[in-house]
Amino acid sequence: MEEAPVTRSSLPRAPRPDGSALTGRRLTVQGWFQLILSLMLLFVLGGAVVGAQLLSSTVRQSNDLVERIQPARAEMYQLQGALLNQETGVRGYVLTGDEQFLEPYTDGRAQERRSVARLRSLVGPDRAMSEDLSAVEQAARDWRSAHAVPLIERTRSGEPAAGDTPELESSRESFDALRALFVEQNEHIAEAKAEARAELISTRTTRDWVYGLMIISFVLAAIVLTVLLRRTVGGPLLALRESSQRVADGEFDHRISAAGPADVRAVALAVEAMRHRIVEELEATRNREARLTQQTGDLDAQAVELRRSNAELEQFAYVASHDLQEPLRKVASFCQLLEKRYGDELDDRGKQYIAFAVDGAKRMQILINDLLTFSRVGRVNDDRRPVPLDETLDHALANLSTAIEESGARVERPETLPEVTGDPTTLAMLWQNLVGNAVKFRSPDRVPEVTITAERSGEDGDWRFCVTDNGIGIPPEFSEKVFIIFQRLHGRETYTGTGIGLALCKKIVEHHGGRITLDTDRAEGTRICFTLPGRTVPHSVTAHEEATT
Repeated sequence: MEEAPVTRSSLPRAPRPDGSALTGRRLTVQGWFQLILSLMLLFVLGGAVVGAQLLSSTVRQSNDLVERIQPARAEMYQLQGALLNQETGVRGYVLTGDEQFLEPYTDGRAQERRSVARLRSLVGPDRAMSEDLSAVEQAARDWRSAHAVPLIERTRSGEPAAGDTPELESSRESFDALRALFVEQNEHIAEAKAEARAELISTRTTRDWVYGLMIISFVLAAIVLTVLLRRTVGGPLLALRESSQRVADGEFDHRISAAGPADVRAVALAVEAMRHRIVEELEATRNREARLTQQTGDLDAQAVELRRSNAELEQFAYVASHDLQEPLRKVASFCQLLEKRYGDELDDRGKQYIAFAVDGAKRMQILINDLLTFSRVGRVNDDRRPVPLDETLDHALANLSTAIEESGARVERPETLPEVTGDPTTLAMLWQNLVGNAVKFRSPDRVPEVTITAERSGEDGDWRFCVTDNGIGIPPEFSEKVFIIFQRLHGRETYTGTGIGLALCKKIVEHHGGRITLDTDRAEGTRICFTLPGRTVPHSVTAHEEATT
């Protein structure tokens, strides 16, 4: 089935994307990401502030319990123990009169001072415990001034102990009041500890709930933001990808809609414009393909006609090489027979006419042979194989041996020439024409010298060959003309030839993929250079030959 042609008139026009206008009305993908990240950052910062406050409160209450209430309770027990030791020491000393019993009293006084100082620093912020400490401290002073000190002084004055005296009983009753303060103090410190512990537990519970709610809120916020991001950014991008894929699959009439953030809309509009451009180019391509198909048909017809014409040319070449040359040979032969038989009866002018006829017939034969050779280059016997250029040059010099000996020419050549891929017959013809021209167009006042050089040329590995002589030279203005067929720079009376030699050389070199030029910078003589590609395996080489090479 043939595709229905897509015409420009059948397609809607895509608006031009205007990124600045879209940005003014909508957020870009980057803007959405920045907005969502900002909201996430604010949420995290808020949660961090609340968590830090709860953590700080927990730490503060824990520190208050561990570093103030617990040490105050322990120090309070130390104070009460010190006071009890004082009362015990006084009673023992009064009953026995032994000074050793005053050591608990003395040590208790020192311990009391240390404990009171420590408790002042611990219970200072707590009013109830501070008042309890002051009451205990005042009661202890009162007991010592009213009972302990007088009993100690009386005992030291030498009054004997009399068991439980009224003074000791009064001291015990006074100290019992101090013990009552101990109980009250212990109750207050226990209440403070219980209250601090309850407050710490409550704060920890609140902290755990808040952290749990923060985590749940964070997860919910992340889900909400993810859904929002998917709806605002992911959805339009997915739709754009699907629409683009439909167009890529060949549905060129599918319109790509623009939605989502500003830059996504701009991309969608740009892709839509590109789709229109592709459709237009596709239409133009199909039109060109139709024209190319028609032109291909015309070329095929021309190729058929060209093959027919080549076949006729081949037939003409055969006729020219046989049928046309036979009358020329007869004309020359009979003209020579006329001169031989009737030469005594002919005057000089008649002999001259016969010589002109014979010379014209011979030149016509040479011209026909040269034309056949020129036309057959690349068409007949095109033997592509590895060719050692030394052998082709040897064949050419052997064919030119007579001319070289008669002229006394000296030919300098490299010790070895490279191997290239080509036709050995035409390559030998190339050397023969170039060296033959160097010998033929020699200078009359010096011995001909011909120099052949070979060198690598360029990065592709081509070879550059030059044939240089010291002959009459070629003016630079004729550097292109000398390679045109039948173009001569000298008359036939001066130098023989048909004017095909260098044209034949050019055709041989170009047929082998090279290029031939005249060196116009040379002041004396002629220097003609040509290039040939380095050796490559030709298509006509058989598998066996390719393996052996």
